[in-house]
Amino acid sequence: MAIISVTQLNRYIGFQLKEDSRLQGILVRGEITNFTNHYRSGHFYFTLRDAESGVKAVMFRSSAQRLCFLPKDGMRVIAAASASLYEKEGTFQLYVTDLQPDGAGAQALALEELKKKLTAMGVFDTAFKRSLPAMPQKIGVITSDTGAALQDVIHVVGRRYPIGRLLVYPAQVQGDAAAGSICRAIAAAQKDDCDVLIVGRGGGASEDLQAFQMEQVVMAIYHCAVPIVSAVGHETDWTLADAAADLRAPTPSAAAELAVPDVGQLMQHIAALCHHMEDAMQRYLMQKQQTFQRLCDRLRMQSPEHRQQLAQKELDLMLERLRKSSERILEQKKAQLCQQAQRLDMLSPLKILSRGYSLTYCGETLIRDAQQVQPGDVLQIRLAKGEVSAKVFELHAESGSAVGFEENPI
Repeated sequence: MAIISVTQLNRYIGFQLKEDSRLQGILVRGEITNFTNHYRSGHFYFTLRDAESGVKAVMFRSSAQRLCFLPKDGMRVIAAASASLYEKEGTFQLYVTDLQPDGAGAQALALEELKKKLTAMGVFDTAFKRSLPAMPQKIGVITSDTGAALQDVIHVVGRRYPIGRLLVYPAQVQGDAAAGSICRAIAAAQKDDCDVLIVGRGGGASEDLQAFQMEQVVMAIYHCAVPIVSAVGHETDWTLADAAADLRAPTPSAAAELAVPDVGQLMQHIAALCHHMEDAMQRYLMQKQQTFQRLCDRLRMQSPEHRQQLAQKELDLMLERLRKSSERILEQKKAQLCQQAQRLDMLSPLKILSRGYSLTYCGETLIRDAQQVQPGDVLQIRLAKGEVSAKVFELHAESGSAVGFEENPI
């Protein structure tokens, strides 16, 4: 028996398929799944499925440009195609030249009916969504223990929130037994009193995500007492489990970031709060100190000691005013006294005597008229300096003056 290579085998099978006229230019009815629009090349890649099996298909750009609609997952179509083998991978596939809509696919219809049923039950109602705990102590992860999604979650949680306890609940995330496995993991996480759950898996074909479209999984998420973050597939994938969860994340890594806080950011926030609190306390204490100082000033202003000081200052001021007023009055009186003394001095008989006049007394009587004396009277004559006694010898009545007297100095 001859030994052939894999390439020879694939090439032979491909040749046999091309030579079979019954597989060329055929019409195939099926439901589109795993649709990919390769925007760079313009080719369409998808799978045609029915209730029991599926076949991969490709539609090259030259044919895809002629379509009047854009295919999508869940669309039931009739494909004009030829069966062949992709020799490089040894994959049997259809090379589609045309597509015609054939109504909604059975899986899409069933999914839409389930969605309507669950919506009517209020499973997707946002009023029942719970907020995630700010500082979870136990973080449960429900996913495959061999998938990359678990490693992504472990890495993110370890980096952002190393103080949290991560509990892993391995579950099948695709296949017929996946739905029951996910539900059992959710129940186990509830018993362990987890604070938050991350339920999901990495990306895959739409049929690989079917477990998260199952009613029992959706209801398990809805009835779970623990807040759930779903992260099923890639960012563009959307399942009923995502709609039932309390929060939906585009990827498992994003789910981990949503489920736990960043300790570094928390420390920065705490430091900012401490600084803000310190500033607030300083402002508060300063305000209270100012209030206390005002009250002390008011109390001091009302104290007997302060009032006595004010009264003493007022008394000192009045005494000073009295002293100045007294000195001013005294100076005025002194000036007036000097003026009066000068005037009195001008009118003083002594002043007159100093100019050569004299005063003549007979006894105690001031002589103003010669008829006041008689010959023989002794007269006292007061001069500016000293006094003279004189005796009257005769009178001259005509002039009214006494003459002829003898002086006797005293």
